[in-house]
Amino acid sequence: MRVRAVDVTTYVFDRAHVAEQHRCLAAAYDPVTFGGLVRTGVGLGWRCLDVGAGGGSVAHWLAGRGATVLATDVQPEHVPPAPLLTVLRHDVVCDPLPEAEFDLVHVRLVLRHLPEREAVLRKLVRALKPGGWLQVDEFDNSYSPVLLAPDRRAAELYETFLAVKESVFDAFGVDGGWGRKVAGAMVEAGLVDVDPRVVVHSWRAGSPGVRLLAHTTHMLREKLIAAGMTDGQLAAVREVLADERFLATSPVVYSVHGRRAA
Repeated sequence: MRVRAVDVTTYVFDRAHVAEQHRCLAAAYDPVTFGGLVRTGVGLGWRCLDVGAGGGSVAHWLAGRGATVLATDVQPEHVPPAPLLTVLRHDVVCDPLPEAEFDLVHVRLVLRHLPEREAVLRKLVRALKPGGWLQVDEFDNSYSPVLLAPDRRAAELYETFLAVKESVFDAFGVDGGWGRKVAGAMVEAGLVDVDPRVVVHSWRAGSPGVRLLAHTTHMLREKLIAAGMTDGQLAAVREVLADERFLATSPVVYSVHGRRAA
């Protein structure tokens, strides 16, 4: 497979400080992802592709079930080596994928960042063997209300932070509602047996999702400030997130898999 030497895909997050992001995402969402993957029957002898592998937790889980795994990412150095696992630098927007090669393709929280998301989805479908499974795990950020906060000011600050964060994502071409569109896009791409599962978590201080939000105030600091927030407000957001009286809902998580017709 030919790969590009230079990463050209624009990405809202600072790729220099992603280790904590990977840890929080894995802690928060690996159980959802693994539950969907189990339903595909993945196991010994399967050929799997994990796109945008991040810290490698999903790729390692697949390899632990006896599958041969190709994990791709624009920053593959964050994926530790393991038996049955090959790690490849690859930009899914620009670089080719072999066709009819994989029994399972998985992609989590990647397509929402790509203006070319539907074309990439079709590329992933073509990479499946007949009868192979595609699983896409995505957010719908249109629903993530605060339920409890220390006071009204704290609740309003949290909601302001979410709104500004979404405006930053919008400016980078992120589709915050992509999760609810995935199942339909998979059907349009020709998949059958499309099965969307919907999950919402409670987020309290110290939970992986809240740690992820707090880390986002650092990763997106310059962009959030450019969008109108101040360092004082971001510090106050972190205080709210650390308060034991805080409770919010996560974004809606859609874990959707479908099968290429045999």
